[in-house]
Amino acid sequence: MTIDLSMPGSSGLLDAVEGKKHMNFFSNRYVLALTGAAGIGGFLFGYDTGVISGALLYVRDDFPAVRDNYFLQETIVSMALVGAMIGAAGGGWINDTYGRRNSTLVADMLFALGSLVMCAAGGPYILILGRLLVGLGVGIASVTAPVYIAEAAPSEIRGGLVSTNVLMITGGQFFSYLINLGFTEVPGTWRWMLGVAAVPAILQFVLMLFLPESPRWLFWKDQKAKAISVLEKIYDSDRLEEELELLASSSMHEFQSDGTGSYLDIFKSKELRLAFFAGAGLQAFQQFTGINTVMYYSPTIVQMAGFTSNKLALLLSLIVAGMNAAGTIVGIYLIDRCGRRRLALTSLAGVVISLVILAMAFILQSSSDLCSSTLSGGCQGALGWFAVVGLALYIAFFSPGMGPVPWAVNSEIYPEAYRGMCGGMSATVNWVSNLIVAQTFLSIVGLVGTGPTFLIIAGIAVLAFIFVALYVPETKGLSFEQVELMWKERAWGNQGNYQGLLTSAP
Repeated sequence: MTIDLSMPGSSGLLDAVEGKKHMNFFSNRYVLALTGAAGIGGFLFGYDTGVISGALLYVRDDFPAVRDNYFLQETIVSMALVGAMIGAAGGGWINDTYGRRNSTLVADMLFALGSLVMCAAGGPYILILGRLLVGLGVGIASVTAPVYIAEAAPSEIRGGLVSTNVLMITGGQFFSYLINLGFTEVPGTWRWMLGVAAVPAILQFVLMLFLPESPRWLFWKDQKAKAISVLEKIYDSDRLEEELELLASSSMHEFQSDGTGSYLDIFKSKELRLAFFAGAGLQAFQQFTGINTVMYYSPTIVQMAGFTSNKLALLLSLIVAGMNAAGTIVGIYLIDRCGRRRLALTSLAGVVISLVILAMAFILQSSSDLCSSTLSGGCQGALGWFAVVGLALYIAFFSPGMGPVPWAVNSEIYPEAYRGMCGGMSATVNWVSNLIVAQTFLSIVGLVGTGPTFLIIAGIAVLAFIFVALYVPETKGLSFEQVELMWKERAWGNQGNYQGLLTSAP
């Protein structure tokens, strides 16, 4: 698709885009520092995702009511997702009203409080309360961190910097498995696993007190002097002038003349509907293609594959989490080179193949025709390792593409006045999808078996491939203003004057 930047009122925008000087990933330490501090929110997100899978093995041992109750186990896992869903839904409004920085501070307080409640829990229901509080913090952070990073990032490296937040998520998962493994022989194992999460939340809270608000949010809120002081630390004088021209153009062309927006506007405006459909669809398919099934339940899946030792299950899960982090580094390198769309399509193709391999491993394992009673030990052991290889291949394909791409795309496809709200809504879709998967996976496995369950997920991955091919445009290297114009062209073609559409849209 060709983006027409020559419509009336956009000549300055075109000049600024053509004259833009490019910046490489490591050229500005200030941007990297902002990214790293904001990314602690991603680390908290990832740590909570990973730590509960190991802690659950020991919670079952401590609380007999949990041991044989799949629903209670799923509720302990998924209550954090309920909180995250609520946090993400409200987090978009908090972001747009009070700023990205203040939203991060609120998320940190909730996460630290929830971690301490879980650590001190005397029963499964207090543990569930702590999971809810942690989830609220994670939900707000999941909206805030990508937007905060994207709004400070130069467009040519925005994808890689936002993907760094995803690296922090996968790094948090990897660290959680290290913690799980390290505390296997310590009294009160699961309490240490869950309680230590308060430390990074407190660290981020302190760091954010010394960091600025997002320059784009400041500019949008008419705090231009503060915005310029932040932008001066990111760009040289020539590029600063270009960026300010882009910001001024964007401010003149906002959907609402008073610089505010409402949730209703998202569904009344055609271009916003298209953007939200693409962003929310990516978030939904990220979950329904099985990633957090693998991360939440990887120790359990490994045990299903025939490895009954808790410690061995955690060790193998640590390897899977390490591959997830390593694959995300590959994604950071590729996302601003290959583009978001191509990376997602390649990733999904590999996910389908690896899920079929994983499914076949479990189907063959349960087949009495292939594993007779006299050979079942050796045969099942080989197929168990085959299942673990399938998990590793799944992570190798998923992590560079469908891991970072949904978060990167959602941080850049919405106008400033709606970025928090739309980002929050799409993150809510992610968490709702996550909740459905977490709450139903073990039950579906019990109903139809592990192999058929993974075949169902493979079928969903095929649908995801078709969705990305049809509805997700390429945004590599585009400024926020260019992306906004692209959606207008997709919504309205070459009809009329975009200037009029911008001023008349609800």
